[in-house]
Amino acid sequence: MAASASFGQDLRVYLQPRVLVIFMLGIASGFPWVMISSALSAWLQEAGMTRSVIGYFGAVFSAYSINFLWSPLVDSLKIPLLARWLGQRRSWILLCQLVIVAACFALSGLDVTDNVHLVGLLAMAIAISSATQDIAIDAYRIESFAVTEGRLQSAGAAMATAGWWTGYAGLGAIPFFIVDSTEVLWQHAYAVLAGIMLVIGIMVLVVRKATYHQQDSLGDKARTNWLERLQHIVIAPIREFFMRSGIKFAVSVLLFIFLFKIGEAFLGRMSIVFYKEIGFSNEQIGTYSKLVTWWVTIIFALLGSAVNLRMGIVKGLFLGGLAMSASNLMFSWIAFTGPSESLFLSAVIIDGFTSAWSTVAFVAFISLLCNRTFTASQYALMASLGTLGRTLLSTYSGAVVDALDGNWALFFFLTAIMVLPSLAFLWHIRHTLTHLESLRDER
Repeated sequence: MAASASFGQDLRVYLQPRVLVIFMLGIASGFPWVMISSALSAWLQEAGMTRSVIGYFGAVFSAYSINFLWSPLVDSLKIPLLARWLGQRRSWILLCQLVIVAACFALSGLDVTDNVHLVGLLAMAIAISSATQDIAIDAYRIESFAVTEGRLQSAGAAMATAGWWTGYAGLGAIPFFIVDSTEVLWQHAYAVLAGIMLVIGIMVLVVRKATYHQQDSLGDKARTNWLERLQHIVIAPIREFFMRSGIKFAVSVLLFIFLFKIGEAFLGRMSIVFYKEIGFSNEQIGTYSKLVTWWVTIIFALLGSAVNLRMGIVKGLFLGGLAMSASNLMFSWIAFTGPSESLFLSAVIIDGFTSAWSTVAFVAFISLLCNRTFTASQYALMASLGTLGRTLLSTYSGAVVDALDGNWALFFFLTAIMVLPSLAFLWHIRHTLTHLESLRDER
């Protein structure tokens, strides 16, 4: 049983090579968000775009919401030459990274004021490639550990979170420092981002293939009958999930996933705009919202995984959800007081802690529900549903702030209460989830 291990043993699993590889791939997953989120928001804000326009640029994140539509391709389609050399998962990861690099280089040659639509299309290309990359990375992570290795699966979820924030916040601070400390324009900073992404791609060439992929049970007939094959790779993962879980439980799970991160997404979409409007410099934003958040998230992602492993995923989700809600109120405080560096530091520390804790529990929760035969498809379906709730609604975050006449304090209060409906659904399915978790730990 997992609970019999000491806390020190729980932490030592992070040093295993398979877990460290997940951290490296987490960096590759998080870094593209810099290009289409924080850096792009700052670039648009300095170019004089309105809050509503900046918020609408969040529509590119819809790619993460619907990537389950093409996730069966990542499970079944082999990329010529690359698949033979790198294997199914790594070949898809590398291909997506090369597309991201090309789109980012293209952005570096544009003026956003004169090419706003082209910037939007290139941002969408990055988002689609990144969302596809995430399908393969999540499948690789789950398939790196056996079904019986629950402790390593939990550690992998923590390291995926730590790696994602290293890419998004750690490396994401670079363009803010470049723009503030030199005469480099935002679009030129994108050339630096493209170069970093190219270096990250080298990691894919050195990690080993995923070990625990379970092949589907279809015979040779299905492999030659494309209609049956298409039905299998598209419909079978969804049907299997509902048949295994039961419709009532499955619907409750999906509603929880859809609603859990909405408040955090509303805050995140407008955070850079808020920081700049309230009076913080690019250097302060890079230091506090990126570098400080980076280290806080890594530390609490690792500690949170170890604690969640001992208290269970359900309790971890409840605690993380309530803490995530409360942390948003810190930003309301900043809205009342103005650009206080001490409050900024406190807010990003608390927000980083709660975000890390809830994300690790959320990733472990989705991983627990995946069937190994349809790893990429089922994980992408559930993860993208969560992203759909965040991106579909948070696209209007700028319009909400405008409708509130720039009342940032009230806006952040509203984001704080958005998590409560999801916790009601979690309460409804808590017993079944606890049972599933106990079965996994007993294997």
